[in-house]
Amino acid sequence: MMNALKEWATVVKALEQGKQTVILRKGGILETASGFNIESKKFFLFPTWEHQETKHVKPKFHDFLNNVLDNKPNEGFNKISSYAEVMYEKDVEDEAIINNLSEFHVWSDSYIQERRNWMPEKPMRAVFLKTVKISEFDLSLKPEFSGCKSWIELNSNFESGESALSDNEIDKKLQEFKEIVA
Repeated sequence: MMNALKEWATVVKALEQGKQTVILRKGGILETASGFNIESKKFFLFPTWEHQETKHVKPKFHDFLNNVLDNKPNEGFNKISSYAEVMYEKDVEDEAIINNLSEFHVWSDSYIQERRNWMPEKPMRAVFLKTVKISEFDLSLKPEFSGCKSWIELNSNFESGESALSDNEIDKKLQEFKEIVA
């Protein structure tokens, strides 16, 4: 069994294309006590379609949103096409630091503020990811995959694939990220 992180399909697309390298999380509604925790340093990206709206994504990524909404998988299935590896993570509370991370993700400023306002006593977890694109496979949806939780288990294994960014690009962006969150 391998872990998978549930994430907006728009974000998965951006991660796969190297347009996003950082996720900012607080945890799902079912994780209010614990907040968001990294359960695995390497995990599949499990695209979701709930809660995605134009206002939650920067205008230059609206085409990503429209593309994923127009290409949803068949009913009862999901498509897995990548996995991610955690390169660095840090809890962030300072608004200026969170704002400085804007270039690393596709979310709108208003959506990030909305997320910060939810359980304001908890910090945002900023996680820098290396994303690896793999051969797409169909996955039958199971009842335990549903609900507002971040992590699910898949009965699949990782395979080799192609990194969304070159090692040099990853190193450069990771260094920039660390300088911001330090």
